[in-house]
Amino acid sequence: MESKAKLFGHALHPILVVFPLGLLATAVIFDLVYLASGNLTMAIVGFWMIVSGIIGGLVAALFGWIDWFEIPQNTRAKRIGLLHGVGNVFVLVLFLGSWWLRRESASDAPPSTALVLSFAGAGLALLTGWLGGELVERLGVAVDTGAHLDSPSSLSNRPATESATRR
Repeated sequence: MESKAKLFGHALHPILVVFPLGLLATAVIFDLVYLASGNLTMAIVGFWMIVSGIIGGLVAALFGWIDWFEIPQNTRAKRIGLLHGVGNVFVLVLFLGSWWLRRESASDAPPSTALVLSFAGAGLALLTGWLGGELVERLGVAVDTGAHLDSPSSLSNRPATESATRR
């Protein structure tokens, strides 16, 4: 099933998810460094990573939603896609809660509850990320029809079913 939201022949959702996943995971790393070192700067950086990750997550979700509507009904991919999407909404809600608890004191130590919400969000993101991998790698969602190891470039305007010519 090919993606409907593409840029230069590639599905946008898989391109965009790396940003919120990376930013939110890095926020957790900065929080862990803060907890280990007591360096308040690390907590402040974590706060801004969360802000950026939430914004990126909302943008990525839009394109994931577009693709989900194209998955045929009554398929395993539709069910896995729903779990993946709803799970990622919960990931964003957990990080949003962490941000909310930190916002009044963005330059102070984050409350313990904010840290717990971030860590829970990161744990859930591991599961939802695996579900996203299942969609693409196992179920072929957002993969061009007929894709194979010698398909031509997506910029060539040739179908994936053809073979790339060697020069």
